[in-house]
Amino acid sequence: MTELRFDGRVAIVTGAGGGLGRQHALTLAARGAKIVVNDLGGATDGGGVGTSSAADTVVEEIVTMGGEAIANYNSVLDGELIVQTAIETWGRVDIVVNNAGILRDKSFSKMANQDWDLVYQVHLQGAQRVTKAAWPLMLEQGYGRIIMTASAAGIYGNFGQANYSAAKLGLHGFAQTLAIEGRKKGINVNTIAPIAKSRLTENVFPKEFHDAISPEYVSPMLAWLCHEDCEETSGLFEVGAGYMAKLRWERSKGQCFPLNKGITPEAVAKRWENITDFSESEHPTDVNNALGAILNNSMNPSLGGNEFIDLDVAMKSEATGENSYDERDLAIYALGVGAAADPTDNKELAQVYEMSGEGFKALATYAAMPSLNYMLQMVKETGKGMLDGLNYGLDRLLHGEQYTEIRQTLQPSAILKHRYKVKAVYDKDPNAVVVLAITTTDENGVEVAYNENTAFVRGAGGFGGDRGPSGSVNVPPNREPDKIITETVPVGQGLLYRLSGDWNPLHVDPSFAEAFGFEKPILHGMCTYGYCGRHVTKAFCNNDPRYIKSIKVRFAESVFPGETLETQMWKEGSKVIFETRIKDRDLMAIKNAAVELFDELPEIVEAHNTVVENDTAKDANKLVAEDLFAALSHHVAASSGLVKKVATSFQFNVTNPDSQWFLDLKSGEGKVGTGILDTADVTLDLSEENLIAIISGTEDAQKLYFGGQLGVSGNVIASNNLKPAVATMDLTLIKAAQARRLKI
Repeated sequence: MTELRFDGRVAIVTGAGGGLGRQHALTLAARGAKIVVNDLGGATDGGGVGTSSAADTVVEEIVTMGGEAIANYNSVLDGELIVQTAIETWGRVDIVVNNAGILRDKSFSKMANQDWDLVYQVHLQGAQRVTKAAWPLMLEQGYGRIIMTASAAGIYGNFGQANYSAAKLGLHGFAQTLAIEGRKKGINVNTIAPIAKSRLTENVFPKEFHDAISPEYVSPMLAWLCHEDCEETSGLFEVGAGYMAKLRWERSKGQCFPLNKGITPEAVAKRWENITDFSESEHPTDVNNALGAILNNSMNPSLGGNEFIDLDVAMKSEATGENSYDERDLAIYALGVGAAADPTDNKELAQVYEMSGEGFKALATYAAMPSLNYMLQMVKETGKGMLDGLNYGLDRLLHGEQYTEIRQTLQPSAILKHRYKVKAVYDKDPNAVVVLAITTTDENGVEVAYNENTAFVRGAGGFGGDRGPSGSVNVPPNREPDKIITETVPVGQGLLYRLSGDWNPLHVDPSFAEAFGFEKPILHGMCTYGYCGRHVTKAFCNNDPRYIKSIKVRFAESVFPGETLETQMWKEGSKVIFETRIKDRDLMAIKNAAVELFDELPEIVEAHNTVVENDTAKDANKLVAEDLFAALSHHVAASSGLVKKVATSFQFNVTNPDSQWFLDLKSGEGKVGTGILDTADVTLDLSEENLIAIISGTEDAQKLYFGGQLGVSGNVIASNNLKPAVATMDLTLIKAAQARRLKI
C-alpha cells in the first residue's frame, strides 16, 4: 500500500507540548504535514505561569527531522489567534486536532464551581473556539479534517471526574453535529477516546499500567482519520495500547405506549422488562433514525391493548409454518370424528380406506387440521403462541368459532405451507375475542384452504376496543328441519381424536379437566366440528365430502364423550344451515352454523395458471419516474398557492433504475426538474416502484419509511409535507404523461 502522506496540508494540534499532542504532531509532520504546535505551557490543572519551552521543544524535534512547524503559546480560548498563526505562516488550515486538556479531579460534593468551569472551558469551549476560527476556511476550500479528543470517562463515567466526563462527552456531541453540517463540504469530523500516558494520567492509572501505554499506539489511528483518503465521519473510537475499536449507540427495542389511552407509572413498571431488554437491540445512526420509533408512535395512534393483547404488535404480526399429511393421517382423523363406525355400512369406507372402490375421499373438515396442528406444536415446543402481541396461554383460551373454506379438493397427501395473521380483535369486556386468519397452500403454491379461528380469551378485554359485530347469523328458518342425524359419541372418542394432533390434556386427563371445572374430560370442540361436517356430508352430499365448499360453526357448549349429538339441518339453496344439540342435557353444542355446497364437483388445480406477458410490451406499458414528474410539473403549474401551502423542497434519489429529480415548492411558483437541488429541505432515497406507489397513493410513505424501504434525510418532519403536495393531483395527469412519452 502506498504511504499515506500529508504533503501540502497544514495541521493545528492543541496541547501538543507533550504526551499525546506531541506524538500526534510528530506523526503528522513525519508524513509531510506542516504543524502549528500549540501549547500554553501551564500545569496539568490549568494553573501556573505559561512557558514556551514545551511547544518550542516539539517544534525543534520536527525541524530536526526535516519537517516544518511553528509554535503557538495561546490559550485554546483564544482559538482565532491559533488559527491566525497557521494562516499567516502557510495561508491555510486543513486539519484541527483538539487535544488540549486539564484535570481538576474531586468528588462532585467537593468540586468547586471554578473546578467545573475551568475544565469545561479548556476542553469543550476551547475546542469550540479553535474549530470556530478554522471552520469558515475549511468551508471555503471545501476540505477539512477535525478530531475531538474524548475519554473513557466521558463515555462510561468515572468517580471524581464529573467535570471532565461532562466536557469529554460534550466533545463527541459537538463532533456529531459538525459532521452533519460539514459532510457535503468535504469536512469530516471524528472523535477519539484514547488511552495513553501523559501528564494528565500520571496520577490516574497504576504505575504498571501507565508504563505499558504509549501515545505512539494512538497517533496512527488519528493520522488515518485526518487523511484525505479516509471517508469516515461522525465516528467515535476507543484507541490505546494497540487496541482500536469503533463505538456506537445501542438501545433496546423498547415499548410504545398508546398516547390516546394515557400512560401511568404503573404501566411503565409493568413494561419495564420490555423497556430494558437488549435481546433485540437497535443502533440508531442519526437523529432521523433515532426518532423513527417516536414519530411512528406519535403519528400513528396506538390501537391499544393490555398485558394479554398488544394490538399494535398483533395486528402487524405474521407467522408461517409448514407440515404435511398423508392417507394415514386422513384415515385416523376420519375415525376420530366417527366415520365408518359401523363396519357393516360401507357408505363412509372411502373416508378411511385408501383402497376403497370409490377412491380415497378426505373429509372436508380436515382442511382445518394441518394449520391448527402446527400452531399446537409450536405452543408445545416454545411455550408461547404463534404471533407476537398475543401474550396469553392456553389456560385462557376457548375456541369460540371456526370457519373453513376449501379452495382446492384435498388430495390423499400433501406438503402444506401456512401463513398466520390476526384478522380482528374485539373487546367483550372483561374478555376478548381474537380472530386468526390462516391461508394454506400446497408445495406448488396452489391455495388449498382458508381458515378463521375465533378464540374467546378470558380476562383479556377491557381495553376500550371495538366490541365487534352484533346480531346472529345462520339462524334456522321457521320450519321443521329437512334432515336430522343422531349419533352417540363413543366414551373413548377423545383418546382416538387426539391422535390427529390436539394434545391438550383437558380432553383426556380427569385431574386436569377437574382443575378447569369439568367433572370429566370434555370432547375436543374440533371433534364435534368434524361430526357436524360428516352429518351434512351424509345428509346432502351422498357421503362425498368434495361437495363441501365451506363450513362455519359457533361453539356453544362442551360435549362429553358418551353423549348423543343431534344435528338438525335446513337446506336453503346452496347453503345448509344447521345446529347440533346434546340430547342428554338438552343443550346446544353448535349453533349459528352453515355449510356452503358446490353445485358440481370442483376441478383440481394442478399448479398456478400464470399468464406470461411479452416482456417488451410489459416494460413499455409500465409507469416510470419520468411520467410521475411530468405529471407533477403540470400539477404544480396548475395549482396556485401550492408553494405557500407546502413551503418545502424535496430531492428524490431514485434507484432501480437510477435517476434524480427535485420538487421545489419553497420558492417562486414552484418547480419540478431533473438533477440535484442543493437547497432541498428533504432528501428521499427510494426505488422507482415505491416512488410510483407513494405518488399514486397506493402505498403509505410512513409505512415504507419504518419498513426500511424509504430513506429520509434532512428535515424529517418536513417530509410529511409531501402528502399535501401531491394529494390534490389528478391521477389522470400521470396516465396522460405516460401516453405522451409512449406517443399513444
